[in-house]
Amino acid sequence: MLVSFLRTLILYIVVIFGMRIMGKRQLGQLQPSELVITILISNIATLPIENSDVPLILGIIPILTLMCFEVILSVLTLKSIRFRRLIWGNTKILIQDGKIKQQELADLRYSVDDLMEQLRTNGIFDLREVEFALTETTGQLSICKKTSCETLNPKTAGIRVTETPPPSIVISDRKVLSEGMKNCMLSQKELDRILKKEGYKPEEVFLMTCTPQKDYYIVPLEKKH
Repeated sequence: MLVSFLRTLILYIVVIFGMRIMGKRQLGQLQPSELVITILISNIATLPIENSDVPLILGIIPILTLMCFEVILSVLTLKSIRFRRLIWGNTKILIQDGKIKQQELADLRYSVDDLMEQLRTNGIFDLREVEFALTETTGQLSICKKTSCETLNPKTAGIRVTETPPPSIVISDRKVLSEGMKNCMLSQKELDRILKKEGYKPEEVFLMTCTPQKDYYIVPLEKKH
């Protein structure tokens, strides 16, 4: 009994230590690779606990190996956008300008019931209230309601407004994203002019977002001491 207790305690400490190294995320925010690692670790950890004949080291070594692999994978995805998209995928627009993009739903194998369930989870029961909806790489749905459908909105105040799409990421961690430039209709010359005006080079920008109306926001890269 004491041996089983100690083996369980040791494995618990190893797993907790590994999870701290891998970072803090809620279960619903795990990327596909992180979810796979978590499932594998939980399965491997149960073997030495259930079977005392299995040496404890045979459970610890695979767990530590998977944790090291996940840390390396996280570093690679942080440094390379292409690798990040290969492993985690891209965000997809499911509703744009209030219209469902049926082909995107089919590509993601996302049923109408799945879409409506996600909308209801976000407190939306009428599809006509949605201006934009994007599915994140974690599978969660991010929703932008129409301005006229907000609880306290310009419509109730008698003010006419024009619906505008959300900002797109133009520069992510010093890397210029052509897809983001396309979404906000920003040319390379316009980007260069904005950066020159603000006194930055692309390699000095951590994050830059922009709308089609050229309403941009820049977060400079912090200098390492």
